[in-house]
Amino acid sequence: MKKLLEKLPFYNQMVLPYHYARAVTASLKYQRPAKNLKVIAITGTNGKTTTCFMIWHMLNQAGIKTGLMTTVAWGVDKLKDELGHMTTVDAMTLNHRIAKIKNQGAKVLVLEVTSHALAEYRTLGVPIDIAVFTNLTHEHLDYHKTLTNYRNAKGKLFRRAKLSILNADDKATAYFKTLAKKYITYGIKSGENRAKSIKLSVSGVKYSLGDINIEASIPGEFNVYNSLAAVLVGKEMGLTNEQIITGLKSLEAVEGRMNIIDEGQPFSVIVDYAHAPDALEKVFDSVKDHKGKIISVHGGAGRRDPSTRPIRGAILGKYSDIVIITEDDSRDEDPEKIAAGFIQGAEKHGKILGKDLFKELDRKKAIKLAFEKAKKGDLVLILGKGHEKTILRADGPHPFEDIKVAKELLRKI
Repeated sequence: MKKLLEKLPFYNQMVLPYHYARAVTASLKYQRPAKNLKVIAITGTNGKTTTCFMIWHMLNQAGIKTGLMTTVAWGVDKLKDELGHMTTVDAMTLNHRIAKIKNQGAKVLVLEVTSHALAEYRTLGVPIDIAVFTNLTHEHLDYHKTLTNYRNAKGKLFRRAKLSILNADDKATAYFKTLAKKYITYGIKSGENRAKSIKLSVSGVKYSLGDINIEASIPGEFNVYNSLAAVLVGKEMGLTNEQIITGLKSLEAVEGRMNIIDEGQPFSVIVDYAHAPDALEKVFDSVKDHKGKIISVHGGAGRRDPSTRPIRGAILGKYSDIVIITEDDSRDEDPEKIAAGFIQGAEKHGKILGKDLFKELDRKKAIKLAFEKAKKGDLVLILGKGHEKTILRADGPHPFEDIKVAKELLRKI
């Protein structure tokens, strides 16, 4: 019944009173558990999770007991995997977890916040001290319908925050500035706080920000942006330059984000969560200097914006030598239909089915096929699911981890 109701054009607006009432109930039940915490909230299309981890790790390294709630995990010292395929959990679960984090002695909470959560009042009653904006690109239009609605939903966070830290290189920042009580900006091309002398490599990024030389161990130009935001949060939290430098450098990886998988194979393998068009573009840009062939494994989720499928297929076709289209969280949608959109996009960039474009809807077999086609010096990109521990099919969730599967297959080579 719910699936039929969700197809109504104004379903999301119809259920807003329910979401509001649930958020109020949750906040009262747990006695507004975030009221004495310093809350740092991160929103944006891409980069939220990595930025959260950078801030959480940096603050804890500096001796500030900090809790974390993200797409990947939640907790304080020992993190628990986030098994549900949801970034900002429902209001009741959110308040319950905040209470647990507070009871563990945390003074600060780093919270990843989605547009869905803001539209549905899930963070109602959570005071926002610092709000960070990473970027805004085409995503979630199945829910928000227009990019303007999507942007406006995120804007609710900056109305509430005492301080907003905004990416000056993103055009949505102009709008968020009009909402913010107080803001500072960062960027590469513009902004008050601008990265200079940038050096990118497969092992991470290096750059200078004023008198600080920053080094992060996660590759990609987008992690210059993510770490810039983290640096500014560190400064606002009173950390010394040395604490900021040490905290960022010592974070070795974030699960499912540009993870290099090395089991001694003669080719490179990277697993990343990228599933939006802009995120895919950024991954390919970060490996553009790779000398060998690039083989990509990717698929799309069911009951999500179908308009991105041919767009993502075109990106895969443009930047990959070989494209393998596979399953993602198909849910109750036909995987063949989902794959067709990706194939259409890849074919527009000259890929030929059976030659350099393949469809293998069993994700494990698709990864295996990519490894079989990889030669010495090539790069295999396994994209879309990253850290996730299950894959959602029509009959429910099935255990599946890209990193674990990749390692198991590589050990047999």
